[in-house]
Amino acid sequence: MNLKLFEVAGTHIFNMSAITIVLFFVFAIVVVGYLLGKISVKGVSLGTAAIFLVALFVGHFKGVAFDPESGIQAWVNDVESADAVDFYFKLVQNFGLILFVTSVGLIAGPTFFKNLKKNAKSYVLIGAVIIASGAAVCAVITLLVPNMNSAMSVGLLSGALTSTPAFAAAQEAIGEASPVYSEIAVGHAIAYPFGVIGVVLFVQIVPKVMKANMAEERAKLTPVDSGKVEESVLAGKKMFHMDHLGLSVFALAVICGTVVGCINIPLGAGSFNLGTTGGPLIVGLIFGHFGRIGRFSLKVDKHLLETFQEWGLVLFLIGAGVDGGAGFVSTLEKYGPMLFVWGALMTIIPMFIGFFLAKSALKLSLFNNLGAITGGMTSTPALGALISSSGTPNVATAYAATYPVALVLVVLASQFLTYL
Repeated sequence: MNLKLFEVAGTHIFNMSAITIVLFFVFAIVVVGYLLGKISVKGVSLGTAAIFLVALFVGHFKGVAFDPESGIQAWVNDVESADAVDFYFKLVQNFGLILFVTSVGLIAGPTFFKNLKKNAKSYVLIGAVIIASGAAVCAVITLLVPNMNSAMSVGLLSGALTSTPAFAAAQEAIGEASPVYSEIAVGHAIAYPFGVIGVVLFVQIVPKVMKANMAEERAKLTPVDSGKVEESVLAGKKMFHMDHLGLSVFALAVICGTVVGCINIPLGAGSFNLGTTGGPLIVGLIFGHFGRIGRFSLKVDKHLLETFQEWGLVLFLIGAGVDGGAGFVSTLEKYGPMLFVWGALMTIIPMFIGFFLAKSALKLSLFNNLGAITGGMTSTPALGALISSSGTPNVATAYAATYPVALVLVVLASQFLTYL
């Protein structure tokens, strides 16, 4: 696939290959997305998440361009290049995800285990309640809405909770031979956009509605002894650093995390693994917590981590948006807007139940509460928005503690719900 323009004497003056087209749109989405994200309404803005909306828009027109009936015929016929474009955007998405979660783990590691020790039971309960309430909404919709089958509703649930493992678990449980197998993907595609944007807006709006003192809330997350004792102990020791930025350590965390994420654990009818989200996140937390192995430093430059965290989130949103936008409009036209409403309910109801449980019953601080909500909703983009709006990466400790619980339970729930 090539974009060729301005033919002169048998030569195209302008010729853009498939990979160049992808790179062009990646950076174009970044520029337009950041500009859109600066628009603020009563102090609330989409921020980095606006990139997801722009990517959805680009993904829609990518789908139109490759549509067999109305697309650019030369591109439609070039199946290999079309597959290559999909692959490149999927690579962008996964590369960004690994950058983001590894950075979050390394940043949050020094405070994670202190916070987990203090609030572990609360995080487990929040994760369980969010997934259970989401599953309950899904079950009610499956049983009461006319012409709704379990494949479609579970697809909606996986999209509403932005959970790829739940999506894969539902596909595995139903099986390709089922006549409703394809409807899982339809439901996932319809619910996914609001699953991203809804939680992103929630974590920004709630502090403003509650008129929270942001400085006081940040202080509640910061332990008194945040690494100072460790630094004094290491002051007299000569540590070994592979490079001055810690880029090699970051790469080592990614390598170890990818391996951990690929370990399959039998679960129900299928299997479960931490994937490219959970594996690098957990290894990053461990590296960040210990900071060294003997005299071997596991430290990564703070500014590098902040850059990777932002850039990783941007790349992830671009890949996810382009993929979700490719068939979003046509799917909505075919199946009707009520599917979008059912998916939105699967996002909104569990989110509010989890929030009020953490606030009223568990008495968690606001940022611990919202961090746990992003983990319980398995929402990586919302975590990025919360880090930005709260002004502290320490909110990631609650996310990291709640996320594994929610991940396991949403996989189990997706498998169970397919039997309705």
